[in-house]
Amino acid sequence: MSRFQFVADNSATFEVKRLCELLEVTRSSFYAWKEAAAARAERAAANADLEARIRKIHAADNTVGAPRITAELNDGAATEERVNHKRVARVMKAAGIVGYAKKRRVRTTIPDQSGQKVPDLLNRDLTADAPNLRYVGDITYLPLADGTNLYLATVIDCYSRRLAGWAVADHMRTELVDDALKAAAATRGSLAGATFHSDHGSVYTSKDYARLCADLGVTQSMGAVGSSADNALAESFNAALKREVLQDAACWADELTCRRQVFRWLTRYNTKRRHSWCRYQSPIAYETARTTATLPTAA
Repeated sequence: MSRFQFVADNSATFEVKRLCELLEVTRSSFYAWKEAAAARAERAAANADLEARIRKIHAADNTVGAPRITAELNDGAATEERVNHKRVARVMKAAGIVGYAKKRRVRTTIPDQSGQKVPDLLNRDLTADAPNLRYVGDITYLPLADGTNLYLATVIDCYSRRLAGWAVADHMRTELVDDALKAAAATRGSLAGATFHSDHGSVYTSKDYARLCADLGVTQSMGAVGSSADNALAESFNAALKREVLQDAACWADELTCRRQVFRWLTRYNTKRRHSWCRYQSPIAYETARTTATLPTAA
């Protein structure tokens, strides 16, 4: 309880002057606080309404935090109805609403044993000027309750963070990354002239994978051995997938459940999940909007 509220609650029994002296507040400040009561009540009601809207969004996806919730609230809203992200953060903090944050991290990269030399063409510049120019990829394990794993290989566009290709299998052979790259080629129509960046995992340095890249017109790039920062975009994607799907669970119950939930998240990632890089649009929406905006207009 504030000191002003204490004065107000006891003003019928004791003099306001005496109460203010005891609590070391000025009477002018107390009366100013009292006059602002209507505004405070209006603000509290507005915050209660905002909290209800936040809870509805959070209930649909408990992984989202203040930035994505703000983007969802402002999507399609008129200028006068838009809400500031700092206000959303304050209301969420007061209501105890938080996005899910996973605390543990597991390193799963298998070092290269082939000795094939591939240069680093990105030098940690994980951006691109247009779609279908630069891609990054990685393999991550998907743990199952029976102690086995599935493995996910990804091909992510540096321009829009769109997942252009992916594959899931119960092994880490070269076919896994082959299938992911072929899926990306099917999505884009062609990968000719694109660069694909990965770590030094043995599947990425294999002769079969080099042959596939050459056939598709893809130039390979690899970061330094043992440096996750050189492929941070792909690693961040893997972490987000496990954090948001598994949350506090250690593994998936079985292979079918894993495949279904991962497929659902990957589809949502491209089409609905708001990405900070994409100005809180989904990767496909961001890519479509930016590409459309740069198309030449008819004379």
